[in-house]
Amino acid sequence: MKNQLKIKCSIGILSSVVLLLTACGNGADATATDESGNMETPVKLTTISQGDLVSYVNLNATSVYLEKSYIKASISGYLQGNTVKVGDVVSNGQVLFSLVTKEARAIGNSVNQLDPGFKFSGLSKIRAAQSGFISSVSHQKGDYVQEGEALAVLSNKNSLVFLLDLPYEMRKILAGNQTVMLSLPDGEELKGSVGRALSSVDSLAQTQRFIIHVSAGHDIPENLVAGIRLVNTSSPKAITLPKSAVLSNETEDEFWVMKMQNDSVAVKVTVKKGLDEGKKIEILSPSFSAKDRFILTGNYGLADTAKVKIIR
Repeated sequence: MKNQLKIKCSIGILSSVVLLLTACGNGADATATDESGNMETPVKLTTISQGDLVSYVNLNATSVYLEKSYIKASISGYLQGNTVKVGDVVSNGQVLFSLVTKEARAIGNSVNQLDPGFKFSGLSKIRAAQSGFISSVSHQKGDYVQEGEALAVLSNKNSLVFLLDLPYEMRKILAGNQTVMLSLPDGEELKGSVGRALSSVDSLAQTQRFIIHVSAGHDIPENLVAGIRLVNTSSPKAITLPKSAVLSNETEDEFWVMKMQNDSVAVKVTVKKGLDEGKKIEILSPSFSAKDRFILTGNYGLADTAKVKIIR
């Protein structure tokens, strides 16, 4: 019994040692040590690059037809015929409505029976004054309307524009954005030119509307929202680093990089940040050379001077 107990105890101790060694072996992959036993953080490096850097601002613009005309009744009477519906495309001179007066409706047939050659109808035809499409219809066949009453609204196809809602404080950026690209929801892109500003500002959003002229080449529905990307600021021949190479404090009022002093030591260098393009950040100061190396990954949480191991 004593021998069996000793064997069980030995097996338990051996199992514990194996588990401990396995755990230590797994943890050895996360960090490395140099020959003297100091901890080394594995890192990947990058260098500076030079090129034009541009930051953009994304806004929305809404399609609208500026020129709309009301098709009105030329006489008081009954709507005898209605040949158009909402969305119909019409041409200049096309007959849209027919009206007949109360008197003609009452005695017209009697007059024609007495004298067929008289050809009395009492009809008044209303035609389109320009080409466009019907955006609304307010009366149907059989309705009685007064002279001058609106029957429909005709939108001029050639008056299509997009209205850009621009924050008032950003008006100055339009000087460098007279030509813009509009991205439609289906992926189509339209070239547009910035026109005049409307004379009012939204009291809540403090945005001012600018007219964007486009040439679509096909029908575009009203109230379609398109995206516009405007150049906000630009910096030619900027010295940049990848965004992950530049670190900051919680309030983002201090920025620094980890610069390699040699192949195994990195030191913290405070920098002044310029444009932030999203993937690249402009470094205004200090000046760096093309040979300088900076930590790209593994830099988070490092001390001001840190031992590192370069991963190729």
